[in-house]
Amino acid sequence: MKLFKYTLDIAMDLGTANTIIICNDRIVVDEPSIVAINNTTGKLVALGDKAWQMYGKAHENIKTIRPLCNGVIASFSAAETLIKGLIRMIDKKTRWLTPSLRMVICIPSGSTNVEARAVRESAELAGGGEVYLIHEPMAAAVGIGLDVTAPSGNMIIDIGGGTCEITVIALGGIICSRSLTIAGDVFTSDIQNYIRRQYNIRIGERTAEEIKKRVGAVLIGLESPPENYVVYGSNPMSAAPVEVSVSYHEISHCLDRSISRIETAILQVMELTPPELYADIIRHGIYLTGGGALLRGLDKRLTDRFKIPFKIVDNPLHAVARGTGIVLKNMSEYPFLMS
Repeated sequence: MKLFKYTLDIAMDLGTANTIIICNDRIVVDEPSIVAINNTTGKLVALGDKAWQMYGKAHENIKTIRPLCNGVIASFSAAETLIKGLIRMIDKKTRWLTPSLRMVICIPSGSTNVEARAVRESAELAGGGEVYLIHEPMAAAVGIGLDVTAPSGNMIIDIGGGTCEITVIALGGIICSRSLTIAGDVFTSDIQNYIRRQYNIRIGERTAEEIKKRVGAVLIGLESPPENYVVYGSNPMSAAPVEVSVSYHEISHCLDRSISRIETAILQVMELTPPELYADIIRHGIYLTGGGALLRGLDKRLTDRFKIPFKIVDNPLHAVARGTGIVLKNMSEYPFLMS
């Protein structure tokens, strides 16, 4: 029985693919955003990495659920279960004591009021006493060390699992932005479809994700090309085992359409950018964050396309979470970023 309470300040990057929690200035949780539920009892079986290992392999009594889709909550109850479970991973004391939580959670810049309210309510049901929301691009800007209050303009492109956020910021606010649902999950789907069309074999989402990590690229002619990745699958007609070697050239080809759509969105945001801020962006370059920034050749492709330097920030996977943690620690300095 939980009788005592203590205060716990946490910053959370609640992502479609992964959830990262920062507490006391360090990353304490970095787990896939997925839960496994027993269909019979409705109880939690596993979450995070353990549930991800079950994804696509579970029997009918276990259902694996990804609570977020395209950056927004798709399953309210699963999101609450995920948040509660990940908070318990922070500190063993949470098993015996009830923490009073103060949370800062980042959300896509294109989130509607209804979507933002769903995130807030899920966090409150999971034990959040004070819940603040911050837009992902602003958190990313803080995380990579930019002065978001300066009159100088900066462009941030955050390519996560569910959304791609293209944002111009200045004076502590968002000047113009586009939020696309073309991101990591779409890239994974592109790879699955390509392998099926090209080799007539079916692969699961986990395998496609691994292909993306091992040989994911958006440019042909890399200076340090990765080795081909061997994929095992079954022929849908004969069920015979098939083994194919996938190269980064093939992945670059199959991702080309999605990357082109991101390029079009970047151009649209540039057209909306005021001239003075556009001049700042040319001087500073454009910052790439999120897991999608790790696609081989992305920075060079975009630099060649727009004739503006595109820079992959240090540790792009954790840039948003790092910024959220800084805002949590210095809330009095960033009240204009939170809602």
